[in-house]
Amino acid sequence: MATARKPVVVTGMPRSGTSWVGKMLQLSGEVVYVNEPMNPSRPPGRSPGVLNADVEHYFHYIPGSDQARWRAAFARTLSLRYSLLPELRRNRSAGDLMRAAKYCTEFGRGRLTGRTALLDDPYASVSAGWLASEFDATVVVLVRDPVTLVASWQKLGWVVDPAELLNQPALMADHLEPERERLSRAARSGDPVEQIIAVWRAVYLAVLGQADAGRVLLRRYEDLAAQPVPAFENLYRDCGLTYDQATRAAVQQATGADTGNSGAFQWSGLSRTAFRPMDSAAKLREPVGLPDSVVDQVRSGTEDVLGRLSR
Repeated sequence: MATARKPVVVTGMPRSGTSWVGKMLQLSGEVVYVNEPMNPSRPPGRSPGVLNADVEHYFHYIPGSDQARWRAAFARTLSLRYSLLPELRRNRSAGDLMRAAKYCTEFGRGRLTGRTALLDDPYASVSAGWLASEFDATVVVLVRDPVTLVASWQKLGWVVDPAELLNQPALMADHLEPERERLSRAARSGDPVEQIIAVWRAVYLAVLGQADAGRVLLRRYEDLAAQPVPAFENLYRDCGLTYDQATRAAVQQATGADTGNSGAFQWSGLSRTAFRPMDSAAKLREPVGLPDSVVDQVRSGTEDVLGRLSR
Protein backbone atom coordinates (compact mmCIF):
# COMPACT_ATOMS: atom_id res chain seq x y z
CA MET A 1 0.00 0.00 0.00
CA ALA A 2 1.50 3.38 -0.99
CA THR A 3 1.56 6.16 1.56
CA ALA A 4 0.59 9.76 0.90
CA ARG A 5 2.70 11.00 3.78
CA LYS A 6 5.90 12.86 3.07
CA PRO A 7 9.16 11.27 4.19
CA VAL A 8 10.74 12.88 7.25
CA VAL A 9 14.42 13.67 7.80
CA VAL A 10 15.63 14.68 11.27
CA THR A 11 19.09 16.21 11.19
CA GLY A 12 21.41 18.73 12.88
CA MET A 13 24.85 18.47 14.44
CA PRO A 14 25.63 15.09 16.06
CA ARG A 15 24.50 15.12 19.73
CA SER A 16 21.81 17.70 18.97
CA GLY A 17 19.03 15.23 19.83
CA THR A 18 18.24 13.75 16.41
CA SER A 19 17.90 10.17 17.69
CA TRP A 20 15.70 11.25 20.59
CA VAL A 21 13.40 13.26 18.33
CA GLY A 22 13.34 10.48 15.74
CA LYS A 23 12.30 7.96 18.38
CA MET A 24 9.60 10.30 19.67
CA LEU A 25 8.19 10.65 16.15
CA GLN A 26 8.34 6.87 15.76
CA LEU A 27 5.78 6.61 18.55
CA SER A 28 3.16 7.58 15.97
CA GLY A 29 3.42 4.11 14.44
CA GLU A 30 3.36 5.79 11.04
CA VAL A 31 7.09 5.82 10.21
CA VAL A 32 9.94 3.39 9.68
CA TYR A 33 12.96 4.65 11.60
CA VAL A 34 16.24 4.60 9.59
CA ASN A 35 19.45 5.28 11.49
CA GLU A 36 22.19 7.46 9.94
CA PRO A 37 22.52 6.09 6.41
CA MET A 38 24.92 8.97 5.58
CA ASN A 39 27.29 8.20 8.44
CA PRO A 40 30.54 7.12 6.70
CA SER A 41 31.36 4.76 9.60
CA ARG A 42 30.17 1.16 9.57
CA PRO A 43 27.86 0.69 11.41
CA PRO A 44 25.48 2.43 11.06
CA GLY A 45 26.50 3.71 7.61
CA ARG A 46 28.03 2.03 4.56
CA SER A 47 24.98 -0.17 4.23
CA PRO A 48 24.02 -0.30 0.54
CA GLY A 49 20.88 -2.19 1.48
CA VAL A 50 19.62 0.93 3.23
CA LEU A 51 21.26 3.58 1.00
CA ASN A 52 22.98 2.34 -2.14
CA ALA A 53 25.50 5.17 -2.56
CA ASP A 54 29.01 5.66 -1.19
CA VAL A 55 29.34 8.43 1.39
CA GLU A 56 32.74 10.06 0.91
CA HIS A 57 32.77 12.60 3.74
CA TYR A 58 31.27 13.34 7.10
CA PHE A 59 28.62 15.96 6.21
CA HIS A 60 28.63 14.86 2.58
CA TYR A 61 27.23 17.62 0.34
CA ILE A 62 25.04 15.87 -2.22
CA PRO A 63 24.61 18.85 -4.60
CA GLY A 64 28.37 18.67 -5.16
CA SER A 65 28.23 14.97 -6.09
CA ASP A 66 26.76 12.79 -8.82
CA GLN A 67 23.18 13.85 -8.15
CA ALA A 68 21.64 11.24 -10.43
CA ARG A 69 23.28 8.48 -8.40
CA TRP A 70 22.20 10.01 -5.12
CA ARG A 71 18.70 10.67 -6.39
CA ALA A 72 18.27 7.03 -7.37
CA ALA A 73 19.67 5.83 -4.03
CA PHE A 74 17.45 8.05 -1.90
CA ALA A 75 14.41 7.27 -4.04
CA ARG A 76 14.74 3.63 -2.96
CA THR A 77 15.45 4.47 0.68
CA LEU A 78 12.59 6.92 1.06
CA SER A 79 10.16 4.55 -0.67
CA LEU A 80 11.27 1.81 1.76
CA ARG A 81 12.81 -0.49 -0.83
CA TYR A 82 15.71 -2.47 0.62
CA SER A 83 18.59 -3.32 -1.77
CA LEU A 84 19.39 -6.80 -0.52
CA LEU A 85 21.86 -7.96 -3.20
CA PRO A 86 24.16 -4.91 -2.95
CA GLU A 87 24.12 -5.34 0.84
CA LEU A 88 25.10 -9.01 0.63
CA ARG A 89 27.90 -8.24 -1.84
CA ARG A 90 29.52 -5.81 0.59
CA ASN A 91 28.62 -6.90 4.14
CA ARG A 92 28.40 -10.57 5.11
CA SER A 93 29.30 -10.92 8.80
CA ALA A 94 26.76 -12.35 11.23
CA GLY A 95 25.98 -8.89 12.52
CA ASP A 96 25.61 -7.59 8.97
CA LEU A 97 23.16 -10.36 8.11
CA MET A 98 21.08 -9.68 11.22
CA ARG A 99 20.99 -5.98 10.41
CA ALA A 100 20.03 -6.75 6.81
CA ALA A 101 17.19 -9.02 7.97
CA LYS A 102 15.96 -6.34 10.35
CA TYR A 103 15.85 -3.55 7.78
CA CYS A 104 14.59 -5.74 4.94
CA THR A 105 11.69 -6.85 7.12
CA GLU A 106 10.93 -3.36 8.43
CA PHE A 107 11.04 -1.79 4.97
CA GLY A 108 8.71 -4.45 3.53
CA ARG A 109 6.28 -4.23 6.45
CA GLY A 110 6.37 -0.44 6.26
CA ARG A 111 5.36 -0.42 2.59
CA LEU A 112 2.53 -2.88 3.21
CA THR A 113 1.13 -0.88 6.14
CA GLY A 114 1.42 2.54 4.49
CA ARG A 115 4.15 3.94 6.71
CA THR A 116 6.69 6.52 5.57
CA ALA A 117 10.45 6.68 5.99
CA LEU A 118 11.95 8.67 8.85
CA LEU A 119 15.70 9.26 8.56
CA ASP A 120 17.59 10.18 11.72
CA ASP A 121 20.84 11.47 10.24
CA PRO A 122 22.95 14.35 11.54
CA TYR A 123 25.35 13.87 8.63
CA ALA A 124 22.61 14.82 6.17
CA SER A 125 22.45 18.36 7.56
CA VAL A 126 24.36 20.18 4.80
CA SER A 127 22.14 18.48 2.20
CA ALA A 128 18.88 19.37 3.96
CA GLY A 129 17.63 21.63 1.19
CA TRP A 130 18.38 19.06 -1.51
CA LEU A 131 16.43 16.34 0.31
CA ALA A 132 13.49 18.69 0.84
CA SER A 133 13.33 19.87 -2.76
CA GLU A 134 14.11 16.60 -4.53
CA PHE A 135 11.75 14.40 -2.51
CA ASP A 136 9.27 16.86 -1.00
CA ALA A 137 10.56 15.62 2.36
CA THR A 138 9.84 17.32 5.65
CA VAL A 139 13.33 18.13 6.94
CA VAL A 140 13.64 19.02 10.63
CA VAL A 141 16.97 20.55 11.65
CA LEU A 142 17.63 20.48 15.39
CA VAL A 143 19.67 23.19 17.07
CA ARG A 144 21.09 22.46 20.51
CA ASP A 145 22.82 25.01 22.71
CA PRO A 146 26.44 24.86 21.48
CA VAL A 147 27.93 24.88 24.99
CA THR A 148 25.93 21.79 25.94
CA LEU A 149 26.77 20.18 22.62
CA VAL A 150 30.51 20.79 23.06
CA ALA A 151 30.31 19.37 26.58
CA SER A 152 28.67 16.23 25.20
CA TRP A 153 31.35 15.85 22.54
CA GLN A 154 34.09 16.36 25.13
CA LYS A 155 32.58 13.78 27.44
CA LEU A 156 32.57 11.22 24.62
CA GLY A 157 36.05 12.15 23.45
CA TRP A 158 34.78 12.97 19.97
CA VAL A 159 36.78 15.05 17.52
CA VAL A 160 35.84 16.46 14.14
CA ASP A 161 38.17 17.36 11.29
CA PRO A 162 37.23 20.61 9.52
CA ALA A 163 38.92 19.16 6.43
CA GLU A 164 35.75 17.09 5.92
CA LEU A 165 34.12 20.36 4.86
CA LEU A 166 37.15 22.08 3.34
CA ASN A 167 37.68 19.15 0.96
CA GLN A 168 34.26 19.59 -0.63
CA PRO A 169 34.67 22.42 -3.19
CA ALA A 170 30.98 22.70 -4.06
CA LEU A 171 29.97 23.00 -0.40
CA MET A 172 32.58 25.69 0.19
CA ALA A 173 31.58 27.60 -2.96
CA ASP A 174 27.84 27.37 -2.35
CA HIS A 175 27.72 28.13 1.37
CA LEU A 176 31.01 28.32 3.27
CA GLU A 177 33.58 30.47 1.48
CA PRO A 178 33.39 33.15 4.22
CA GLU A 179 34.24 30.43 6.77
CA ARG A 180 37.28 29.08 4.92
CA GLU A 181 39.89 30.87 7.03
CA ARG A 182 38.22 29.89 10.30
CA LEU A 183 37.94 26.26 9.21
CA SER A 184 41.55 26.19 8.01
CA ARG A 185 42.80 27.80 11.22
CA ALA A 186 40.84 25.32 13.34
CA ALA A 187 42.18 22.39 11.31
CA ARG A 188 45.76 23.57 11.96
CA SER A 189 45.18 24.36 15.62
CA GLY A 190 44.74 20.84 16.97
CA ASP A 191 42.31 22.34 19.52
CA PRO A 192 39.23 20.05 19.57
CA VAL A 193 36.99 22.79 20.98
CA GLU A 194 38.01 25.22 18.25
CA GLN A 195 37.41 22.52 15.67
CA ILE A 196 33.91 21.74 16.97
CA ILE A 197 33.09 25.46 16.98
CA ALA A 198 34.27 25.85 13.38
CA VAL A 199 32.32 22.83 12.14
CA TRP A 200 29.22 23.80 14.16
CA ARG A 201 29.25 27.23 12.54
CA ALA A 202 29.79 25.79 9.07
CA VAL A 203 27.06 23.17 9.32
CA TYR A 204 24.43 25.62 10.51
CA LEU A 205 25.46 28.33 8.04
CA ALA A 206 24.96 25.77 5.26
CA VAL A 207 21.56 24.95 6.76
CA LEU A 208 20.65 28.65 6.95
CA GLY A 209 21.53 29.03 3.29
CA GLN A 210 18.77 26.52 2.58
CA ALA A 211 16.35 27.25 5.44
CA ASP A 212 16.12 30.89 4.36
CA ALA A 213 14.34 29.60 1.27
CA GLY A 214 11.71 27.99 3.52
CA ARG A 215 12.69 24.43 2.65
CA VAL A 216 13.60 23.13 6.12
CA LEU A 217 12.19 23.49 9.65
CA LEU A 218 14.50 24.73 12.42
CA ARG A 219 13.65 23.49 15.91
CA ARG A 220 15.46 24.05 19.21
CA TYR A 221 16.24 20.89 21.15
CA GLU A 222 15.72 22.80 24.40
CA ASP A 223 12.16 23.78 23.45
CA LEU A 224 11.25 20.17 22.72
CA ALA A 225 12.87 18.91 25.93
CA ALA A 226 11.42 21.58 28.23
CA GLN A 227 7.75 21.03 27.27
CA PRO A 228 7.74 17.85 25.21
CA VAL A 229 4.01 17.10 25.14
CA PRO A 230 2.85 20.35 23.45
CA ALA A 231 6.11 20.78 21.52
CA PHE A 232 5.84 17.35 19.93
CA GLU A 233 2.19 17.96 19.14
CA ASN A 234 3.32 20.89 16.99
CA LEU A 235 6.16 18.91 15.44
CA TYR A 236 3.87 15.97 14.65
CA ARG A 237 1.53 18.35 12.85
CA ASP A 238 4.40 19.88 10.88
CA CYS A 239 5.56 16.37 9.86
CA GLY A 240 2.06 15.25 8.84
CA LEU A 241 1.91 12.60 11.58
CA THR A 242 -1.05 11.74 13.83
CA TYR A 243 -0.87 12.98 17.43
CA ASP A 244 -3.82 11.27 19.03
CA GLN A 245 -4.45 10.50 22.72
CA ALA A 246 -2.43 7.29 22.59
CA THR A 247 0.56 9.05 21.04
CA ARG A 248 0.30 11.91 23.51
CA ALA A 249 0.35 9.43 26.39
CA ALA A 250 3.34 7.62 24.88
CA VAL A 251 5.29 10.88 24.54
CA GLN A 252 4.42 11.77 28.13
CA GLN A 253 5.61 8.37 29.33
CA ALA A 254 8.85 8.62 27.37
CA THR A 255 9.73 12.18 28.39
CA GLY A 256 7.85 13.08 31.59
CA ALA A 257 9.17 13.46 35.13
CA ASP A 258 6.99 10.53 36.24
CA THR A 259 9.14 8.03 34.32
CA GLY A 260 11.44 7.61 37.32
CA ASN A 261 14.47 7.62 35.02
CA SER A 262 16.57 10.71 34.45
CA GLY A 263 19.13 8.90 32.29
CA ALA A 264 19.82 9.60 28.64
CA PHE A 265 20.16 7.16 25.76
CA GLN A 266 21.20 3.58 26.22
CA TRP A 267 22.97 2.41 23.08
CA SER A 268 22.44 -1.24 22.30
CA GLY A 269 21.06 -3.57 19.69
CA LEU A 270 21.61 -3.74 15.96
CA SER A 271 20.80 -0.12 15.21
CA ARG A 272 22.63 1.29 18.26
CA THR A 273 19.63 3.54 18.87
CA ALA A 274 17.70 1.73 21.58
CA PHE A 275 16.00 4.35 23.77
CA ARG A 276 14.98 4.32 27.37
CA PRO A 277 12.57 6.87 28.89
CA MET A 278 14.10 9.99 30.39
CA ASP A 279 12.97 13.12 32.15
CA SER A 280 13.80 15.45 29.27
CA ALA A 281 13.28 18.67 31.25
CA ALA A 282 15.56 17.43 34.04
CA LYS A 283 18.29 16.75 31.48
CA LEU A 284 18.33 20.45 30.64
CA ARG A 285 19.24 21.31 34.23
CA GLU A 286 22.31 19.09 34.38
CA PRO A 287 25.62 21.00 34.68
CA VAL A 288 27.67 21.13 31.49
CA GLY A 289 30.96 20.44 33.28
CA LEU A 290 33.11 22.77 31.17
CA PRO A 291 35.58 25.36 32.51
CA ASP A 292 34.38 28.96 32.29
CA SER A 293 37.12 29.71 29.77
CA VAL A 294 35.80 27.03 27.42
CA VAL A 295 32.21 28.21 27.89
CA ASP A 296 33.34 31.73 26.93
CA GLN A 297 35.25 30.35 23.94
CA VAL A 298 32.18 28.51 22.68
CA ARG A 299 29.82 31.43 23.29
CA SER A 300 32.01 33.95 21.51
CA GLY A 301 32.60 31.60 18.58
CA THR A 302 28.95 30.75 17.97
CA GLU A 303 26.79 33.63 19.17
CA ASP A 304 26.36 35.35 15.79
CA VAL A 305 25.19 32.17 14.03
CA LEU A 306 23.06 31.09 17.02
CA GLY A 307 21.34 34.46 16.86
CA ARG A 308 20.38 33.88 13.22
CA LEU A 309 19.10 30.39 14.05
CA SER A 310 16.89 31.78 16.83
CA ARG A 311 15.04 34.32 14.70
